[in-house]
Amino acid sequence: MSANMKPATLLVEIGTEELPPRSLDALAQAFAANLLDGLAKAGISMNAEATRTCCSPRRLAVLVPEVARQQPDQAIERRGPAVSAGLDANAEPTRALSGFAASCGVEVAALEKLETDKGAWFVYRATQPGQPTARLLPGILAEAVKSLPIPKPMRWGDHEFAFVRPAHWLVMLHGTEIVPAELFGLQSGRHSRGHRFHHAGPVAIADADSWLDTLAAARVLADPQQRRQRIVDEVARVSSEVGGKPRLESELLDEIANLTEWPVAIACNFDRDFLAVPQEALIMTMETNQKFIPVFDAEGKLSEHFIGFANIESKDPGEIRKGYERVIRPRFADARFFYDEDRKQGLESFQESLESVTYQQALGSVWDKCIRVAELARVIANRVGVDAALATRAAALSKCDLMSRMVGEFPELQGIMGRYYASQGERPESAEVARALDEFYRPRNAGDGIAEGRLGQVLAVAERLDTLAGIFAVGMKPGGNKDPFALRRAALGLARTIIEGALDIDLKAHLAEALAGLPESALVAGLGKGKDGQARELDAGKRRNELAAEIHEFIVDRLRSYYAEQNVAGEAFEAVRVLSPNSLLDFDRRLRAVMAFARLPEAQALAAANKRIGNILRQAEASPTGEIDPALLESEAERMLVAAVAAAETDSAPLLAEADYVGLLRRLAALREPVDHFFDGVMVMAEDEAIRKNRLVLLGRLRSMFLRVADISLLPAAPSPT
Repeated sequence: MSANMKPATLLVEIGTEELPPRSLDALAQAFAANLLDGLAKAGISMNAEATRTCCSPRRLAVLVPEVARQQPDQAIERRGPAVSAGLDANAEPTRALSGFAASCGVEVAALEKLETDKGAWFVYRATQPGQPTARLLPGILAEAVKSLPIPKPMRWGDHEFAFVRPAHWLVMLHGTEIVPAELFGLQSGRHSRGHRFHHAGPVAIADADSWLDTLAAARVLADPQQRRQRIVDEVARVSSEVGGKPRLESELLDEIANLTEWPVAIACNFDRDFLAVPQEALIMTMETNQKFIPVFDAEGKLSEHFIGFANIESKDPGEIRKGYERVIRPRFADARFFYDEDRKQGLESFQESLESVTYQQALGSVWDKCIRVAELARVIANRVGVDAALATRAAALSKCDLMSRMVGEFPELQGIMGRYYASQGERPESAEVARALDEFYRPRNAGDGIAEGRLGQVLAVAERLDTLAGIFAVGMKPGGNKDPFALRRAALGLARTIIEGALDIDLKAHLAEALAGLPESALVAGLGKGKDGQARELDAGKRRNELAAEIHEFIVDRLRSYYAEQNVAGEAFEAVRVLSPNSLLDFDRRLRAVMAFARLPEAQALAAANKRIGNILRQAEASPTGEIDPALLESEAERMLVAAVAAAETDSAPLLAEADYVGLLRRLAALREPVDHFFDGVMVMAEDEAIRKNRLVLLGRLRSMFLRVADISLLPAAPSPT
C-alpha cells in the first residue's frame, strides 16, 4: 500500500466565537457522535474507540484515528418490475422492463431474476467502486452539523445559514492533506487559531496528529480533560500559597474549563467583615455568579481567601487579582445588606406576607398550605414520638424565609436562611426548630441525604404529603416528561425519608388525612367538566379514596428505581408490592427479608411450589376455608405436610408479631421437604369432593403463611425437572 493510501488521523475543527459553557460538553459529544455515525454509515473504517472529542470556548473538534482513505466497494442491488409484468405473452420485454434496464444503464439481458416467496422479480446487481473518503467527508460534515442539538441557532452577517455561534474558520485534515470542504461559507484549510491574546494570528497545522501540540504551543488546550487537569493543578499550586482547603465542585470545574483555553489561577482575598454573613450566601455568590473557588479553614469554615481563574498568563497577575476582588465586593455588600435588613424584621413577621402569595388557585395561599402542613405535622409527630408543639411551630415558620430579601436574591438558600433567622433575634426558636426549617427540604437532589433530625423528618413528610395530595386533587399530576411541581422528586423524597428515617407510619392513613384537609374547591377543580360542559357532581368521599389509592401507587412506583439502584431484583420488589403494605418502612423490611430468602437454597423450589399452589387454587375457582379433617388424609405425605404447616403456624405467630420477616421466611424455608413430598405423591384435585376440598384447605393455609410476608410465587422458580 502506498504511503498516501494508508489510514490516517482525521481532524475536523470548527472555529467560532465564544460558545455557551454549560452546553459545550454536550455539543462537542454530539458533534463527535454524529461525525462517527456518518463515517460508519459510509462504510469507512476507523478506530472509533480511540476518537478524541475536543472543544474549547472557541472551537468544536474531533480527532478520529486510522480513518481509511477510501470506502470499500459498494454492492448495488435495484429491484425492478415483477417477471410477470416485465415480459409479455411472447416472453418479450415490456416497456416497464426496458425502461428499468435503461435507467440502470444496461441491456435487459444483463438483468438477473430474484426469487422470493411473493414471486419473481427482475433485479440489477453491480459493484460500485468505493469513493475516496475526502469526497464523502463534506456531506458527512454537513449532516453532522445539521443534526446538532442547538435550541436557538444564531444567524450572522447577511448569510442564511445559522449555527450556535458565528463560525470563523474550518480545519479539515486527513493526515497531512487538506480535505476540501465548505461550511457556513468557510473554505477548509490547515490554519487554526491560537489563544486570543497570547497568539492572536492563524496557526498552521502540519498534520492531524500534531494539532493538539501545535495549539498548546499557541496557549490553547483543546482537550477538555487536559484543561480540567491544569485547573486542578493550578488550584493546588495557589492553595499552598494562601493556606486553607479549596472546594472545587465538579460542575464548577466543568464551567471554568469551558470558559478558558489557558486557565491560570489567581489567589484573592475579601474583607473579613463579610464573614459575618452566612457563608452559604457568600459561597453561592462566588461559585454561581463569579465562578470563583471558595477556600475553607482547618475547621471547615469559609475563610477570606478565594481563587479566581484568568484565561491569560498575565505579566501582572496582581491587577487581575484586584479586579476579581473589586467585582466581588459589591455582591457581598448586597448580601450583607439583605441579611441585616431581614434580621431587623424577624422571621415570624413574614407570615403575614404569605397570605398574599397564591400557592395554587384552588389550594389557596402559601399560608393556607402552611396551616395544612402544620396539622399533618402535629398528627405525624404524635405517632412517632416527636413534640407536636415543636412540629406545629416549625411548620408555621417553614415558608417564612421565602419572603425574605436574601432568599429573593438567592432562591437556592430557602430553608438555609430560615435556619439562620430562626436561631437569631430577641426570641430565637429552639435549635431543633431552626434545624428543621433547613432540613425538611432534604433530599434537595438525587445525591443528597434525608433530614437528620427527627423533627425535620416529620416536617419533610408532612410538607410532601400536602404537596402530593393537593396537586393530584386539582388534576395536575405529572404526565410524560412534564412535572412542573416536581411531584416525582417529592414522592421519592417522602418515601426515602420514611424508609431511611425508620418512620413506622401508616402512609395510606396519612394520605387520607392530607386529602381530608384540602378545600372542597380543590376536589372539584380536579374533576373537570363533563361532555355537556357542566362541572361534574362531586362525591367527596369517593374522590378522596380514589386519590389516596392513586397517590399511594405513585409513591410506591418511585421506589422501583430506588431499590434497583441498590441491586434489588425486580421480582422481589413485585413480590412485596402486590401486598401493598400500609407502611413503607414495613415494605422495606419485607423486601429485605425476601432478598435474604431468595439467597437460600430452598428459595427456588418454594417459589415454584407457591406458584403451583396459586394456579391450583385459581383453577379451583374457590377459596376453601375451614379446618383440615384428619380422617380424610390418605397418605403419609399429606399427614407430614399438615403437621409441618401446623408447627410452622405456631412458630410464625411471634415472629410475625415482631415483624421479624427474615426469621419468618427462614422458618418457612424448612417446609421445602414436606412440600416436595406432598406434590410428588398426592393428587390435589381428587375425584372425591371432600378429599379435594381438604387438600385445597391445606394448600390455602400453606400459601397464606407466605403471603403474610410477600408473594413468593413471583420470585424466579427452579426449572421443572425433565
